[in-house]
Amino acid sequence: MSERKVLNKYYPPDFDPAKIPKLKLPKDRQYVVRLMAPFNMRCKTCGEYIYKGKKFNARKETVQNETYLGLPIFRFYIKCSRCLAEITFRTDPENTDYTVEHGATRNFQAEKLLEEKRMQKEREEEELNNPMKVLENRTKESKLEMEVLESLQELKELSQRQANVDFEAMLKQYKELEEEQRRKEQEEDEEEMKAMLEQAQKRQLLEDSDSEEKPTKPRPNPVAQTKPTAILQEDPQPQNKKLRMESWEWSMGKLSTKAQLAGLVACRKQKPDTALDNRMETGGTTASAGSLPAAAATSSLALLGAYSDSKDSASK
Repeated sequence: MSERKVLNKYYPPDFDPAKIPKLKLPKDRQYVVRLMAPFNMRCKTCGEYIYKGKKFNARKETVQNETYLGLPIFRFYIKCSRCLAEITFRTDPENTDYTVEHGATRNFQAEKLLEEKRMQKEREEEELNNPMKVLENRTKESKLEMEVLESLQELKELSQRQANVDFEAMLKQYKELEEEQRRKEQEEDEEEMKAMLEQAQKRQLLEDSDSEEKPTKPRPNPVAQTKPTAILQEDPQPQNKKLRMESWEWSMGKLSTKAQLAGLVACRKQKPDTALDNRMETGGTTASAGSLPAAAATSSLALLGAYSDSKDSASK
């Protein structure tokens, strides 16, 4: 167990490495490698963006029959993190870069920059050796510049036509529209008010016409009854209408409600009856039990004048 962490192992003096059997492995064998994406790419199947530096468990293999100055070229297989589609790219030692083969598109290709640099170098070499080529290139450049300027002028004219907007006129139109809307609203409100007033007037006219059709009953005028005898000439009150009287009025009677009637009746002064006095003194009575005495009959008006405000007189 002590040899587990030893870096230099012991080789005996009779060790012969030629005697170790070699494994027969295929040349296109694939290895599982942990790597990072060397450039930004986008998956063709799902459109997922894969940024530079994202880690993958890839399969690595060597490209057969392709080398650059004796350097092997390696191919890598990865899977999209979203749809698990297979993406392949390989090394490019000539340009010190990578190239996408299948399953994705590169967002920024460094190859274009290298190609432009190559084209510039070739052009400079041609111009140094061939002066006519310089004129041709200049004429082409001038034509391209003229075309670009014409297209720019057309775009400017279109933008000016579309951009010629008078903001003051737009504001005026907007204000006019607002005023018209306000006027319409005011007119509608006035019409509604007029309709409401007309309805109210119609209702009043109908109520007035209904009240005029009903017959008006004459009401008695209490001021016109100035004569003292007008109380006796009035119609008797119906039996169902009883006068309201207080509790003390039932026992004591009213004080001054029938004063007019008391003034109309005059009491007679009768002469004292000597015969009646003699009878009272002797205690003899000749009248029967069911008949009234004559003196009581003669003095009824006097009693009426004295007790005019009694309960019986008020009820009558």
